[in-house]
Amino acid sequence: QVQLVESGGGSVQAGGSLRLSCAASRSTFSRYTMAWFRQPPGKDREFVAAIGWNDGVTYHADSVKGRFTLSRVNTNATVYLQMNSLKPEDTAVYHCAARYLAPLTTNAAGYNYWGQGTQVTVSS
Repeated sequence: QVQLVESGGGSVQAGGSLRLSCAASRSTFSRYTMAWFRQPPGKDREFVAAIGWNDGVTYHADSVKGRFTLSRVNTNATVYLQMNSLKPEDTAVYHCAARYLAPLTTNAAGYNYWGQGTQVTVSS
């Protein structure tokens, strides 16, 4: 089992940037495919980005492509979501998720481990 702790959320104006971090508790971090999902107020959870465990390949949702960048540093057991050119519609609780020795997926049901979430608020 792995525990995930997100940080880096906050309030920014439209056009600003934030970097979210997700720190994992296990030394086997490199074996986990990692992802970020978000839940806007009053809406369902949606996929943001994911990074594979074995090849580091990333996939970003169309809504964030070109603005958000997901990366991982296995030696730090951390993934980072760099968010630039933020828009009010990016306002949500952002959750980190993990799945062990499994390929990247955009389906939330495919992830076994979840963090508590961090709030991102973008004002116009």
